[in-house]
Amino acid sequence: MKIAVVGAGAIGGYLGGLLARAGHDVTLIARGAHRDAIRNHGLRVDSKGASFTVHPACTDNPAEAGPQDFVILSLKAPAVPAMAERMLPLFGPDTALLTAMNGVPYWYFHKQGGPLDGTQLESVDPGAKQWALIGPQRAIGSVVWLAGTVAAPGVIHHTSGNGLPIGEPDGSRSDRVQRLSGILTEAGVEAPVHPNIRQEIWTKLWGNLSYNPVSVLTHGTLEGLSRDPDARLVLGKMMEESRQVGQALGIDFPLTIEQRMGAAEKVGPHKTSMLQDLEAGRPMEIGALIGVIAELAQKLRIDTPTIDTVLALLKVRARVAGTYGDM
Repeated sequence: MKIAVVGAGAIGGYLGGLLARAGHDVTLIARGAHRDAIRNHGLRVDSKGASFTVHPACTDNPAEAGPQDFVILSLKAPAVPAMAERMLPLFGPDTALLTAMNGVPYWYFHKQGGPLDGTQLESVDPGAKQWALIGPQRAIGSVVWLAGTVAAPGVIHHTSGNGLPIGEPDGSRSDRVQRLSGILTEAGVEAPVHPNIRQEIWTKLWGNLSYNPVSVLTHGTLEGLSRDPDARLVLGKMMEESRQVGQALGIDFPLTIEQRMGAAEKVGPHKTSMLQDLEAGRPMEIGALIGVIAELAQKLRIDTPTIDTVLALLKVRARVAGTYGDM
């Protein structure tokens, strides 16, 4: 299979490395020193005490790779709109796109079947660029339940988790989603076909939309925020408001707010990805993680005063840091 990974960072590099090791024709789309290191020395993946090195093709120009069977999109959300047009040479008539990213994806309301069916989200896809250029019909969804870092250019350190449930927007067990599940599973990733991938998206989103922005405003860790009574008050209100939004879209919330906070506390003194981005001077995933909730609430006429306040302060924090480039 010809598989391109757009965004060969911690997650994309790990997936691309496993797929290359499994014998697939993999092209990594990467930039700068990371690209150069992979070209010159290969990609090394360190995972749970084991290491391996592969030598996939690597370029910063998708046109060099040509049409693929599958494209895995593993960029941070703020980087995607600028990349959408450059990705077009990767797509043939039947190429499918796996979105392996945090937050709500651009295709979320494609074949959703509810009152917002077909809706395009400005906070996630400004100007509907991804919807128009790539098309929602190519999309296969996923939720990333694994973590890692780029330890050095050309070196991926897989730190925890190995789950990547995938699913069609319409919930079907299509030939392409079953084929992709098999490819990923054989490569060493836990990638079952999920019958309701939006439910799985919200399972992760419920924590990200609350803990991520509050961590940026306070510099607290998951454990620290979960134990602080004032932080818990804000987090709880954000979770309750977002639960109302999710339920209006047909999402179930099997955990209580207390249980969800307890799960976050058990992770320990971990910095959220958004806080790590702030400290590294990178744009934060504001639109995909919390801006989209405010946008959905407006469309559904649901009041979300706590989310709106935290979102406004988060944007101020990003402007002060000079990194406010997404919605």
